[in-house]
Amino acid sequence: MKITICIGSSCHLKGSKDVVEGLQQLIKANDLSDQIELSGAFCMGNCVNGVSVKIDEELFNVQPSTTKSFFEQEVLTRL
Repeated sequence: MKITICIGSSCHLKGSKDVVEGLQQLIKANDLSDQIELSGAFCMGNCVNGVSVKIDEELFNVQPSTTKSFFEQEVLTRL
């Protein structure tokens, strides 16, 4: 599974660094490094809705405070 996090200026200001770090920790804690590829991208064209995160080609809006629930509801259920 490929997860892409926007690290463009708008998403950076909304906490993309915290989302990246949170997902890295959750992937490591669940021993999923061999199943999940994290990558970054600049501007996904969804700047007004928070940090843009794609799972494969599906777009989500994630905040640092919702990273864990996003991981549990959207990532774990797809593995």
